[in-house]
Amino acid sequence: MAEVKKSAPGGGATAQRAGSGGWTRFVTARPRLTLLVALVLTALAVLAGGGVADRMGSGGWEDPAAESTYATEALARQFPGSQPNLILLVDAGAAGADAPAVAAQARKLAERLDAEPGVDGVGSYWSTGSPALRSEDGRKAVIAARIAGEEKDAAAVLDRIAPEYRGTHGPVEVSLGGGLAVRHEMQTVIQEDLLRAELIALPLTLVLLVMVFGSAVAALLPLGVGIVAILGTNAVLRGITEFTDVSVFAQNLTTALGLGLAIDYALFVVRRYREELATGADTYTAVRTTLRTAGRTVLFSALTVAVSLAAMLVFPQYFLRSFAYAGIAVVLLAATAALTLLPAALVLLGDRVNALDLRRLLRRGRASGRKADGGEGAGWGRATALVMRRAPVFAVLTTAGLVLLGLPFLGVRFGTADDRQLPATASSRVVQDQLRDGFPGDPGGGITVLAEGAATPAQYADYRERIAGLHGVARADGPVTAGGGRAYFTVVPDGEAVGPDAQRTVTELRAEPAPFDTSVTGQAAVLVDSKDALAERLPWAAAVIVLVTLLLVFLLTGSVLIPVQAVVLNALSLTAMFGAVVWVFQDGHLAGFLGFTPTGDIETTLPVLMFCVAFGLSMDYGVFLLSRVKEEYDRTGEHEHSVRFGLRHTGGLITAAAVILAVVMVAIGTSRVTNTKMLGLGVALAVLMDAMVVRSLLVPAVMKLTGRLTWWAPGPLRRFHDRFGISESDAYNPGPTPDVEEVSETRREMTSLRP
Repeated sequence: MAEVKKSAPGGGATAQRAGSGGWTRFVTARPRLTLLVALVLTALAVLAGGGVADRMGSGGWEDPAAESTYATEALARQFPGSQPNLILLVDAGAAGADAPAVAAQARKLAERLDAEPGVDGVGSYWSTGSPALRSEDGRKAVIAARIAGEEKDAAAVLDRIAPEYRGTHGPVEVSLGGGLAVRHEMQTVIQEDLLRAELIALPLTLVLLVMVFGSAVAALLPLGVGIVAILGTNAVLRGITEFTDVSVFAQNLTTALGLGLAIDYALFVVRRYREELATGADTYTAVRTTLRTAGRTVLFSALTVAVSLAAMLVFPQYFLRSFAYAGIAVVLLAATAALTLLPAALVLLGDRVNALDLRRLLRRGRASGRKADGGEGAGWGRATALVMRRAPVFAVLTTAGLVLLGLPFLGVRFGTADDRQLPATASSRVVQDQLRDGFPGDPGGGITVLAEGAATPAQYADYRERIAGLHGVARADGPVTAGGGRAYFTVVPDGEAVGPDAQRTVTELRAEPAPFDTSVTGQAAVLVDSKDALAERLPWAAAVIVLVTLLLVFLLTGSVLIPVQAVVLNALSLTAMFGAVVWVFQDGHLAGFLGFTPTGDIETTLPVLMFCVAFGLSMDYGVFLLSRVKEEYDRTGEHEHSVRFGLRHTGGLITAAAVILAVVMVAIGTSRVTNTKMLGLGVALAVLMDAMVVRSLLVPAVMKLTGRLTWWAPGPLRRFHDRFGISESDAYNPGPTPDVEEVSETRREMTSLRP
C-alpha cells in the first residue's frame, strides 16, 4: 500500500489565512454596528415578506411542457365547460333533485353564477340532464363551472363569490368543491398548520438548547440566527413570486431548515467558541479561532446542503423548484447569519455567553467548559473504540438493518395529490368524497382527448367507436365540437381514475391513429407525464448532487475514498425513511394514529423532494464529523485516534442537533395535509437514523476497515488539495499541539476495553 503522508500547509493555507483573517476583522471590528444593520435588515425583511403565503400557489405538480398541460390549457380556452374547477353540490334532501322547486332554484343559481365576472363554462344537471351529474340516490346534483385565469386570480374570484353561494338557498343546501376549492382550502390549512408548528417547535427547541448548552444566553443565540434566516427567506420568496410561481408548501421547508440548520451552525460555532474560552483564550482570539476552524466547516456544510436542494431546479414542476428557491435561500442566510451576526454577538458577550446556567439549578457544582465536555466526550470515545474493535460486525449488521428497513420501498406506487390530502372534515374534501362515492362518474374527472383538425361526423364517430373499444375503457362520449375544426371526447376508464389501468389507457389513446391531431389530458395523463418528466431529469439531478458533493468533500479532506464513502453512507441512511413512507403512508399502517387517509400510492414528486432534503441534511452532519477528524489527523497523523477524537468532540453535538431538527420536523409533521405530514415525519426519521446509527456506528466501522488508505489520494489530486483545499485545521496558529492528554486518555480507553 502506498505510504499516506500528512498534508503540509502550502499556498492554499496562506490564502486561507489571509481570507479568514480579513473576514474575522470585518465581522468583529464593529460588532454593535453589525448587529444594528442586521436588525434593520430583518425589520425590512418582515415588511417585504408580509403576505407572501397569499401570493403562493398550492399546485405545481404538472410539467408545463407536457402534452397534458397543453391540452388542459387549450380546452380551458376553447371548451371551458370541459375543464370545470368549481363544483356546486346542490343537496335537495328528501324532495329530490328533480322536484320543480328544486330545479327552479338550481337554474337561478346557475344563471347567477354564469353572470359572475371571471366564470365560464357553467353547466348543470338541470341544463344537460346528464345522469353523471346526479347522485345515485337522486337527492343531490351538480352545477359545474370554470373560473378562468392564473391560480392566484382564480383564487381571488373564488374568495369573492364563495360566501354568496355556500349555504342555504330556498329548498336546497349548496356546498363548494372542485379542484380550485380544494387547492384554496389546502393553502389555508397549510398556513394555519405552519403557525401551529412554529408555536410548538420554538419553545421545545429553546428547552432542548438550554439542556445542551446549560446557559440560557447561549441557547438564545441559535434561535436568533434561525429567526433571521426564516424572515429573510420569506422576503426572498416574496420577491420570487413576482417572476414565477412558488408553492405554498415551500414555507414548511423554510421554517424547518431555517430553525434546523441555523441551530446546527450556531451549535457548532458556539460550542467551538466555548471550547476556546475554556483553554484560556481571550474573546477576540476565541472568535478568530472559531471562524478559522468551525466557520470553514459551516461554510462547507452550507454549500453541500445548498447543492442538494439546488438539484431540484432541473425539474420542470414548480412544486419542486419552489423547494429549491426556499432551501437555497434559507441555507445561505442561515450560514451568513451564523458567520456574521453570531461572531459579533460573541464578541459583545465574551464570557457572558455562559451566563444563566440553568442546569446548576438541577445539578449544583457541575463543572463547565472543557471539563464537562470532556466527560461527555469520553463516553463517545469509548463507544467508538468498541465499534472499531468489532468493525466488521458493526458494518455488516448496520448495513443489513438499513437495507431491510428500506425494502418496503420496492413496492412503491406513484399517484397524484388530490382532495384526500386534506382532513376528512374539510368542506371541499367532504364535497369530493360525496362526488366520488355517491355519483356514477366523477363530474370533474375522466380522461379528455382534444381533437384539432378538420374532420367529418363519420370520422369523429369512427374514432369514438375505436377508443371506446380500448382495453380499460368503460365509456367514450363525444364529440363536443366548436368552430375551426376543434372538438373533444370524454373517456371514462374502468376502476380508479389514476390507477395503473387508467395510465395504460392514456398510453393507448396517445398511440391510437386518428385523422386529426389529438392531445390527451386528465388526472391519469398528468400523472403519466409527471412520471416521464421526473424519470428523464432524475439522473441529471443525481449527477449534480453526487459530483458536487464528491468535489466539496474532497476539498475538505484531501481524500479520494472519503467522498465516496460519504455519498454511499448518506444514501444508505435514507433507506429507513423511504421504507417508512411506503409502509405508513402508502399502505396505511398507523393511518388512524397519525390522522390521514391512505390512498394506496405516493405523490410522484415527494420521494424526490425528501431525498434532496434528507441527503443534504445528512451531508451537513457528515461534514461536521469529517472536519474534526481531518483536523486531528493533520495534527497527529494517527488514523484511529483521529476518528475517535472526531466522534468524541462532535458525537454529542451531532446527536443534539439531530434531535432538535427532528423536533422541528415532527412539529411540521403535525400538519393536517398528508404530504406535509409525510415530509416532516419522514425527514425527521432520516435525520435521527443518520445521526444515531450511520454517524455513530457505520462511519467509524467503515473508516476502521479502510484504515490509513482512507486518506490516500494520487499525487496530482493531493497537490490540487494542498493548493485549493480548505479544512478546519488552523494551519498558521495550531494552538496546543499535540493534544497529549487526549492521546493518552484514548490509549487508556483502548487498554480498558481489552478482554
